[in-house]
Amino acid sequence: MKMWTTALLLFLCAVPAGLAGDNMKAFPPAGAGMVRHVLHLPPQADEAGFKVELIVGRTVEIDAGNRYFFGGRIEEETIKGWGFPRFVMSKLGPMAGTLMAVDPNLPKVVRFITLGGEPYLIRYNSRLPVVVYVPEGVEVRYRIWTAGAESMPIGKG
Repeated sequence: MKMWTTALLLFLCAVPAGLAGDNMKAFPPAGAGMVRHVLHLPPQADEAGFKVELIVGRTVEIDAGNRYFFGGRIEEETIKGWGFPRFVMSKLGPMAGTLMAVDPNLPKVVRFITLGGEPYLIRYNSRLPVVVYVPEGVEVRYRIWTAGAESMPIGKG
């Protein structure tokens, strides 16, 4: 009887640990017309010194003389019952750009055009996947930002 009790206790302790290791159960599959992108970050010694930039856009053929960007916004949502963040961009807005005159005979170039505005930086956390939902045909890229080791004082003014 003692052996069965010990085995049962070990099993009950192992089940929550196994569920905690599979965090993807918290993230639902993408809905119709959407794609789920998942990024697993490697552990760092001091994760407070890192940020992740999410870069969303599309590769398009454009003229080389103008600068372009897409409208749209990434929104952070908290998954109910789990408390995990997920990032959703429901619609990639229209592409806009500068209106400089260019030679119409020049060849077009293929470039990755991103959302306009400031970089979208999120907290670095290697214990949870970074999960981003975007419309089909939209690319998700990322960049890791690192803080310098040294901090400097600001002078009195």
